[in-house]
Amino acid sequence: MSSVAVVGAGPGLGAAVARRFGREGFAVGLVARDRGRLAAITDGLAAEGITARGFTADVRRPEELAAALRELAEALGTVEVLQYSPVPHRDFMRPVLDTGHRDLVGPIEFSVYGPVAAVQQVLPGMRRLGRGTILFVNGGSAAVPHPERAGTSIAFAAESAYGHLLHDRLAGEGIHVAQLVIPGAITAGHTRKDPDVLAETLWTLHRDRHGFRHYADDLAG
Repeated sequence: MSSVAVVGAGPGLGAAVARRFGREGFAVGLVARDRGRLAAITDGLAAEGITARGFTADVRRPEELAAALRELAEALGTVEVLQYSPVPHRDFMRPVLDTGHRDLVGPIEFSVYGPVAAVQQVLPGMRRLGRGTILFVNGGSAAVPHPERAGTSIAFAAESAYGHLLHDRLAGEGIHVAQLVIPGAITAGHTRKDPDVLAETLWTLHRDRHGFRHYADDLAG
């Protein structure tokens, strides 16, 4: 049995992705810092007949994140799909001229060290399976740097580069790497940015397996 791991899972997009992949027979592992929130989500999924478990980890602590993903695979089966989609902290979004080098430590830990640790942990299992999908979910500043959100703009650019390198290197091994850029806020009821709509988009990226960067909505002009 294989599993989907959602890193940065919350009651919106994370739960929606869990439901969508769960309907396809995946066991679902949810990774986040808040144990109580994880319990609430997994209880809701269980009521829908979806096998799900929560695992606590801070993405800014790579060893902790790797340990959670290792435990997840042992409990639920090899991770076939990894989604990395934690929501950035507000203090990462300072104007560029007010951003010093120490202000970039958090964003880089969040958007570079975390993804690298997660991928390195799950990649051997995907290679043993002979298939896998790695999905990076980012805000609009991953595609268009924003001068008032320097930390995320810089760190998302690095995460995007890492993802693109993985996409090119792993395609020949049956492992698909894709990025979904979501401009603006995830919004319930929105025709393109509702959590359930986005979950369907991510399922389609996993299923169709073409291209690296995809957009959930039009970028602001």
